[in-house]
Amino acid sequence: MNRRILCLLAVSSFPLGLGGCGYFDSRAAHKAQVTMIGMTSYDLQACAGLPTSTKQLNDTTQIFVYTGTHSQPTYGGSTLIPVGDVVTTILQLGGGGGTTCTAVIRLDHDRVSDVHYAGDDDEMVGTDGICSIITRGCARQPESTMKRSDGGVFGPVSAFHPPVTPNQSTSDTYSPQSGATILNPDPKSSDSAVISRPQ
Repeated sequence: MNRRILCLLAVSSFPLGLGGCGYFDSRAAHKAQVTMIGMTSYDLQACAGLPTSTKQLNDTTQIFVYTGTHSQPTYGGSTLIPVGDVVTTILQLGGGGGTTCTAVIRLDHDRVSDVHYAGDDDEMVGTDGICSIITRGCARQPESTMKRSDGGVFGPVSAFHPPVTPNQSTSDTYSPQSGATILNPDPKSSDSAVISRPQ
């Protein structure tokens, strides 16, 4: 009987352990990269708030930038057991302990077409976990223009890598100036790295 209770406690504490390390935050941030595609700029601002900055790229494309900061918990020191030092070392060795996220959201014809994350945004388990603080409002109360993303605890997105970026329109990714040039395919060439597109 005791063995059965211990097994039950071990299994039930596994999700809690993952949650404390950022697994579910990472999944939420990556799920937002799927569900936010297609949102209108009005719905985006209604659930995520006003962007920190915006940039109009052309007549149909603009960038919204959101920033978020997550403070690190502090642990009281002790002369007997240096808890703060131990936790800090574990966070640094594990690659976690991030505190900031910048979400760069591309809008094409006033609809979200792409969501990228940057910054020191990883927690102990997974990637981009800090970024869930930016998309949390949209996840908790989805807007009508958001996509649905079905799946249980372990699908359809991963906590360890972002989903595949959706295809973008040419006007969304190339200006007329950049469309007339290509990357120089010959690494031994004496020409510049960017050359005119062959006619």
